[in-house]
Amino acid sequence: MLSVVGQNVARSVAHYVQLMPVIIVGADTDLGEAIAKRLYDTQREVRVFVSDADRGQKMKSAGFKVAVGDVSDESHVEAAAARCFSAVLIAEASTDDRERSFATGADQVLAGWAGAVARSAVRRVIWVTEGPHPDTAVEEVAAVDPSEPDVPGLVFELDEAASLR
Repeated sequence: MLSVVGQNVARSVAHYVQLMPVIIVGADTDLGEAIAKRLYDTQREVRVFVSDADRGQKMKSAGFKVAVGDVSDESHVEAAAARCFSAVLIAEASTDDRERSFATGADQVLAGWAGAVARSAVRRVIWVTEGPHPDTAVEEVAAVDPSEPDVPGLVFELDEAASLR
């Protein structure tokens, strides 16, 4: 049981996490868009990384900060994730029918994301994947299986948590 001081610290950390930017890579998948909508908060910057410019424009109109580019371009993902506290990485975007010019397979795309978020100083990564994900050199890492009944809710709870440890 936490002391009153411990509870106050936990609430302060949770509040800090809630206000720090989050990025969703692959937000132009149906699941990515649902997660973005669940994480949206007018007091928090929610960034989305998409390949579909039309879907990106709709998301921008809805209040999201949008980066449009090739999901296999590590440097673009890294720049978009700069100064974010957390990143939600939708593995489906590494395997669907979108064009990926900087990688030849899903494993390369996922490894690129892992490196990009680590270099951008993201502190928490939430992988949305049914399979294994690459080692990710950040403070906190979690994974959510996309077949779970309420993936957006699970991602929200992980993103909002004071700690994943």
